[in-house]
Amino acid sequence: MNRRLCLITGASAGIGAEFARQYAALGWNLVLTARREDRLQALADEIRTRSGVDVTVMAEDLADPAAPARLVAALEGQGLAVDALVNNAGYGLPGTFFSTRWEDQAAFLQVLYTAPIELTHRLLPGMAARRFGRIINVASLAGYAAGSAGHTLYASVKAGLIKFSESINAECDALGHTDLHCTALCPGFTFSEFHDVNGTREATKQMPSWLWMDAAPVVAAGIEAVNRGRPVVVPGPVNKVMATLTRILPEPLGRAMVRAQSSRYRRMD
Repeated sequence: MNRRLCLITGASAGIGAEFARQYAALGWNLVLTARREDRLQALADEIRTRSGVDVTVMAEDLADPAAPARLVAALEGQGLAVDALVNNAGYGLPGTFFSTRWEDQAAFLQVLYTAPIELTHRLLPGMAARRFGRIINVASLAGYAAGSAGHTLYASVKAGLIKFSESINAECDALGHTDLHCTALCPGFTFSEFHDVNGTREATKQMPSWLWMDAAPVVAAGIEAVNRGRPVVVPGPVNKVMATLTRILPEPLGRAMVRAQSSRYRRMD
C-alpha cells in the first residue's frame, strides 16, 4: 500500500510518541527521530506490531546545527518523501538568563526554534510539488502568556513558533496550495516527561489536576486542526479560557499574575 509518511521529531516519549501512535493508527508510515535510539526502536517495534505500518528510526540530536540538513539528506537517500512534519522536539532550560551558559541557551534555540524552521523550509517544496502537506509545530500556551523569570527563552520561542505557523499557513493559502497546511499546537500542562527532565515535577505536582491534560487529546486536537487548515489550536476548554484571558486582561495585570505563579513551574536555580 502506498501510504503517506510522517516525520516526527522528539518522538521518543510524551507528546511525540503519542503523535507516532495516532498517525500510525490512521495508516501513516513513520520516520521517528530523537537522541535516544533505544527508546525510538522500542516505540517502532510497538507500532509495527500494533498498526502494521513501516517505521524508520533516525537518531539525531537537533542541537547540532548540521542535523536538520543531515536528516533530510538521509530521507532523500532512502527515497522517502515526507507528507507530514511534526516539529515536537523540545525541553525546558532551568535557571535564569543570568545563571545559564550561552552555549546552553544557543542549543535551546537551535532545538526549539531554528531546527523546526529549517526542517519546514527544506521539506515544504516537496510537499508543494506533490500538492499535499501537513506541518504541526508544537508550541505552547506559554506563547500567549507574559514572560516569566526563569526558563527565560521558553515563552519567546513558543510565541515565535505561533507566528511562524500563522505565516506559513497564510503563504500556503496565498499561493493556492489548498491541501498544504501548517498549525501551531499550543498545549498547556500535559502529562509527559517534560517536567521530569527540567526538574519541576515536584513543583507541578502541587498544581490542581484540572489544569492538566493527557497527551492523547492534545495530539488529536493538533491532527484535526492541521487537517482543517487551522493555523493555531489550543486544546482543552481550560486552556482555551486561559488563552482568551491573556488577550483581554490588561498587560500589567497579566505580567503580575505570571510573576506571582511562575515559581510554581519555573526553576530559578
